[in-house]
Amino acid sequence: MSKIGIIIEREYMERVKKKSFIFTTILMPLLMLGLMALPALIMAYVDGSETKIAVVDNSGSIAQHLTDTHEVKFVNVRGITVDSAMNTRDTDGVLVIPENIITSSKGSLKLLSNGPSSFTTESIITSQVNKIIETERLKSHNIADLDRILDEVNANVSISTIRSDSDSNDEVLSSEISFAIGLGMAFILYMFLMLYGQMVMTSIIEEKNNRVLEVVVSSVSPMQLMIGKIVGVALVAVTQIVLWGILLTIMSGWVLPAIIPAESMNDIAALRAGNVEAMSDMGSVDMIAALSTLTQVGHLIGLIALMTVFLVMGFLVYSSIFAAIGSAVDNIQDASQLTSFAIFPIILGLTFAMVAAGDPMGPLAFWTSMFPLTSPMVMVARIPFGIPAWEVWLSLGLLLAGFLAMVWIAGKIYRVGIFMYGKKPSLKEIAKWIRYK
Repeated sequence: MSKIGIIIEREYMERVKKKSFIFTTILMPLLMLGLMALPALIMAYVDGSETKIAVVDNSGSIAQHLTDTHEVKFVNVRGITVDSAMNTRDTDGVLVIPENIITSSKGSLKLLSNGPSSFTTESIITSQVNKIIETERLKSHNIADLDRILDEVNANVSISTIRSDSDSNDEVLSSEISFAIGLGMAFILYMFLMLYGQMVMTSIIEEKNNRVLEVVVSSVSPMQLMIGKIVGVALVAVTQIVLWGILLTIMSGWVLPAIIPAESMNDIAALRAGNVEAMSDMGSVDMIAALSTLTQVGHLIGLIALMTVFLVMGFLVYSSIFAAIGSAVDNIQDASQLTSFAIFPIILGLTFAMVAAGDPMGPLAFWTSMFPLTSPMVMVARIPFGIPAWEVWLSLGLLLAGFLAMVWIAGKIYRVGIFMYGKKPSLKEIAKWIRYK
């Protein structure tokens, strides 16, 4: 085995055998799924508290139309004062409706509560009262058969986008789903670049303090040592992404189709065929589009593969920067000031990724997806929208060129920095190291 291969194997095996790696790789996705499902389970199986509201309706037109919900129960009280209503047993609050609530353009309700009021309670009250006021105001115009007219004019239009430039005319896309997937992939890249990049830096600082590097460089060149360390840690990140991809593929191909109702599966089939009119519920197009994307195993594998490629290329660029920083200092405290040169572009890339997810074909999205320091996150945010393949290849080519330039600069710093102790170098000194022959 080559010297670089030995270093790669050591860096890789040292990390994948750690319990923390096993936990984050296997248990973390399950924990995240559990946290995502927990709110739905709580809403489905845990009964919320009921708030009893006494209604003092001075207008005489609102109280009789209020309807009880699971969260709020209305009690129409007549002929008593507000103070008497407040003293009524089992009453959590009193809703006071002014006399001119229907005619006034700036009507205001008053809720007297015996304790802290909840946002849910206030939202239910205002939404119901607003609807009742609107209905009463429409009735004042004496329009015959008003309810039937409102039902006829009520519109609930959905939109499904079919790519005319795609090979398949039946490819139905959802910009909302693409937006969510793109941002999710960009955030994963952001997390991996920050986590594993700083792992490379920390490892170099520790080995430098332990004088391990001085022993190792007697057998291999500093450039070989740096590349071996970078590639070894990159393989750890790839292993984690691949295992997450396998878990996601299992869920997409077998778990989700098994738990999705048959009616929804028929809607998914109709949506994929471009026959939106055949869906049973036109109001759930967005949800069906999301399920359709999540159950397309081939599509998900393609996205994960591209994300992995950009992860590797982006990591090679940024880990070179982190490696150079780690070699130039003796401790984490000194490194904290220099890490801004690596962390700031990563944060900037995530920021531009958010912009690109909103406008994937805009000029800002295009150019930031070509610049090597921002392209990994920006490009994966654009990929779910089906951008032209030449843009993806051009971005990868520029990333490769950026890595070659960055690893050359980092190698110059690394070969000098690993032998420097006791003093934090200035930027001027680091610039001199780059110019050394």
